[in-house]
Amino acid sequence: MRRRREARKLLKEYLTIREVAGPLMLVEQVEDVKYGELVEIELASGEVRRGRVLEASGTNALIQLFEGSTGLNISSARVRFLGHGIELAVSMDILGRVFDGLGRPRDNGPRIIPEKKLDINGNPINPYARDYPSEFIQTGISAIDGLNTLVRGQKLPIFSASGLPHAELAAQIARQARVLATEEKFAVVFGAMGITFEEADYFISDFRRTGAIERAVLFVNLANDPAIERIATPRMALTAAEYLAYEQDMHVLVILTDMTNYCEALREVSAARKEVPGRRGYPGYLYTDLATIYERAGRIRGRKGSITQIPILTMPEDDKTHPIVDLTGYITEGQIFLSRDLHRKGIYPPIDVLPSLSRLKDKGIGKGKTREDHSDTMNQLYAAYARGKEAKELAVILGEAALSDIDRQFAKFADAFEARYVTQGRDENRTIEETLNIGWELLAMLPRRELKRVRDEYLEKYLPRAAAGS
Repeated sequence: MRRRREARKLLKEYLTIREVAGPLMLVEQVEDVKYGELVEIELASGEVRRGRVLEASGTNALIQLFEGSTGLNISSARVRFLGHGIELAVSMDILGRVFDGLGRPRDNGPRIIPEKKLDINGNPINPYARDYPSEFIQTGISAIDGLNTLVRGQKLPIFSASGLPHAELAAQIARQARVLATEEKFAVVFGAMGITFEEADYFISDFRRTGAIERAVLFVNLANDPAIERIATPRMALTAAEYLAYEQDMHVLVILTDMTNYCEALREVSAARKEVPGRRGYPGYLYTDLATIYERAGRIRGRKGSITQIPILTMPEDDKTHPIVDLTGYITEGQIFLSRDLHRKGIYPPIDVLPSLSRLKDKGIGKGKTREDHSDTMNQLYAAYARGKEAKELAVILGEAALSDIDRQFAKFADAFEARYVTQGRDENRTIEETLNIGWELLAMLPRRELKRVRDEYLEKYLPRAAAGS
């Protein structure tokens, strides 16, 4: 603390605040100020608030305040520019800890003694340096592992809606996810933005209850925290992930919830700056800004570690065409949709497998990764479920009597698929073998002649066993 006070004395102070508007402050007659530089504002009471330079033009600097401007007197407040951007203190001691959105301890634990300090504004991975994702990550959730497989280094968002259990699903993935057939270290970095106190307590309690906290780092920004802090939170989480992955050779899963709250904070700042709005009032650079977050995931050639990313978005008004959802789909490699209809039926997790997609699923499955029959059973289950849903819709319009015998079998299959394959307990951690075996038991409900997407050799090997088990 003494060193920090001495360092402050050496910094040039400014008493030239021109105006304050919401979370923004304009300071005049400044020298050598850089974009993104961290700022301290000392009030007459001695209270110190922080901010960062949002725009530097000539001798003027526009500052983004983290703690807000309430009670700030522009005639007596002193402004100091610290000469560096927002940094995160990192060491292996960050594992098992809970921080706020700006990297300060939130769990009443000691401050981190840093091995180094890293600027949170990291760079997206150079495409030339990327290594292709190819290793299966088991989440323990059949609808993901079996049909929308997550691969190490992938970006796979979850599109949810208000009232759906995306928080429970995020916590379950965080505690269950692991890389198969490897002894390499695995960690989870969890970044929560704009969540309620109850949600934050749920996440922290769940991680501690299950012991997952020992391999996790949590960054929590609450709904009543400054919106400006929300913009830094995902970058804090990704900086911690990059340190663990690329300097400590760990496989890191980053879960970011809720990216919609992040984008709302971005829109709030953009409106305060009087920028020309884009679609639905969001800034025109929303795509670029989201890309700077999503593209920090992946694998790098020559490095053992990797970063896999699962951003979670709540779709405003359940709108799949909303700008946040739309742009996220362009940048990432697939999407997992949660269904309100399945949730009403009491199905957990309510993953709608038909519109869901993992564009890299074929790269992480098969012999030596999951099992030889994975690809064929995945295709057959998807096709059979789609046909069963069509048969059920036809029955609603024409009546069940209008269905053929085979249509009734597929309709029955669709119900069984939702009840046995999609549905599982909140603490149920299925292995990939269990998921594949459940798939075969369901396929045994259908006539063998209808299983046209599975090779004969796999039918001979797995179908009799499944039929005997069911």
